[in-house]
Amino acid sequence: MTDHKPPTIDPVAAARWAHAPVESAPWLHEEIARRMEDRLQWIVQKPATWLDWEPSRGGYEGHLLVQKRYPKAQSYVCESTSARQLHSRKILTPAWWSPGRWTGATPRFEKVADPVQMLWANMALHMAADPQALIREWHSNLAVDGFVMFSCFGPDTLRELRRVFDVAGWPQPHHQFTDMHDWGDMLVHAGFAEPVMDMERITLSYSSAERLLEELRGLGRNLHTNRFAGTRTKAWRKELLERLTRELGGEDGRLTITFEVVYGHAFKPKPRLKVAPETRVSLGDMRAALKN
Repeated sequence: MTDHKPPTIDPVAAARWAHAPVESAPWLHEEIARRMEDRLQWIVQKPATWLDWEPSRGGYEGHLLVQKRYPKAQSYVCESTSARQLHSRKILTPAWWSPGRWTGATPRFEKVADPVQMLWANMALHMAADPQALIREWHSNLAVDGFVMFSCFGPDTLRELRRVFDVAGWPQPHHQFTDMHDWGDMLVHAGFAEPVMDMERITLSYSSAERLLEELRGLGRNLHTNRFAGTRTKAWRKELLERLTRELGGEDGRLTITFEVVYGHAFKPKPRLKVAPETRVSLGDMRAALKN
């Protein structure tokens, strides 16, 4: 496949979102983390070290679930800003009197010196302006035979909301979400092997249009290059609420909307040494290739 960035994501808007402050992950992210953690039971390998990619958005409860599954493993935390790194340290570091502080359960927050055996990335990939670069970064942080475990939104997410905007003749309410088969191709393109992808649809209902919009705002931002420019008026918001109530409401008056969640994992294989008249191989790749 060719190397390209998602055509509908505005990289400037994506950068603003990546550096926006956050106090805690949305409850839906935590629920998805719980479901993803349950999938770890099918992976025989028990990592001795693992890296949590942006738990401030992926979920602190999810981090603790993984920590409970691998109580002897050393965990690391990576955040995109120093402020979020400090916040994650405050939340995830056990109190001085906690037994966890002395049993190896304390995460480390410095830059990972050696590759880890598992990289955990919950609900990050669909908000990246250059997801292939992010996948390559994950690959570089993994040891040979280590694996990545990730989740993100798929293309059926918010399909009802798109229909409302289409009928109204408005720009798209969100950027396009990538199909799970394309994620699998990107993993292979980045050097991963044996990608396993699956998905599920979660239907949620809300008591009001206001409550629905509040939840959506907590989940992310519209990064579409052709999104509405500038601030909308109160009259537009009133029309939006009326349309959502009318077109998404069921007989019980509750508004329903769909989220497609994509789950994936893949392993980092030993590097293949390319044979040519003149071949240059890094010392690290040579060691990995010759390691038993």
